[in-house]
Amino acid sequence: MTGRLTGQVALVTGTAGGQGRAAALLFAAEGATVVGCDVQTAGAAETHRLVRAAGGTMDSTAPLDLTDEPAVAAWVDGAAARHGGIDIVYANAGATRFAPLEEITAEHWDFVLRSELDVVLWPVKHAWRYLKVAAAPAVVLVGSTAGVSGSRTNARVAHTVTKGGVVALTKQLAAEGAAHGIRVNCVSPGMIETPATRADLLAPDSPMREIGRHIPLGRVGSAEEVVRCALFLASSDASYVTGANLMVDGGWSAVLPG
Repeated sequence: MTGRLTGQVALVTGTAGGQGRAAALLFAAEGATVVGCDVQTAGAAETHRLVRAAGGTMDSTAPLDLTDEPAVAAWVDGAAARHGGIDIVYANAGATRFAPLEEITAEHWDFVLRSELDVVLWPVKHAWRYLKVAAAPAVVLVGSTAGVSGSRTNARVAHTVTKGGVVALTKQLAAEGAAHGIRVNCVSPGMIETPATRADLLAPDSPMREIGRHIPLGRVGSAEEVVRCALFLASSDASYVTGANLMVDGGWSAVLPG
């Protein structure tokens, strides 16, 4: 590793598995002090163990409900107090449900908006004052191809709205952060193989299970491929990049089918 994040404190949400675990491992390997959190205690503890075993520095809080603003504020303030500030926020955490328009209930809608927008907003909001005084502050949000296009095979109205909101939020925060040197960017994954997608979108009975054949690069992506892009955006390698939405989807959103 090249030590691209040496000396920096990185908040990473949703570290119990998948892309969050991959980010904790990679950011720590690049020299960051990782401050992780998740609602799942066992997975978060295992990620903490893996980072420490690899020689990285990490502390972890679990369970933490990122829709609970006072709890998030306490977590962020505690991280800044322990480590002397915050340099990076990687707002990775999220949970979703899928349903077509005519089947959406108020409970479904509220769950998805809380679990994919609130969980992004509150960590960034409460880290903002620490980022404003950091030497090279960076925020990386996680959007999706769902935020830039619709789908005929995956009924995901609420998820489409929230991920479109994350992409829009990236641009607004980039505008507000520029005066303080805070860069705000977004990675938007396509179909990525994680424990969550193996259980739903890539499950044997899902209409999306063969989607890899329709992706221009011919396969689904890995969590590590997403977080390597997030690392670039969080590091000084991307020092002149802000407000960008980097599609990490094997060309899925760029090439028409057929």
